[in-house]
Amino acid sequence: MNIQMLNAPGQLFLGTDHATALAQGPRQFRTAANAIRFAIEQAAPVSLRGARLDIGTHRLGPRQIKRLHGRLTASRQG
Repeated sequence: MNIQMLNAPGQLFLGTDHATALAQGPRQFRTAANAIRFAIEQAAPVSLRGARLDIGTHRLGPRQIKRLHGRLTASRQG
């Protein structure tokens, strides 16, 4: 994934499983980077189990969200 895509709007689905996350609907974020930070830094950890982040036509699961958060954190520190 192109890191520049993180500046695009994102829709974040959170829930204990995928079905619950979809049923609860998405939270809208101005940037995907903000959605990732929210998911990892503020949302309940259990809600990451069913997490999905939609950025345009791309869909990211919980592992990808966590990995990108690590990259965002590293870029802020470096």
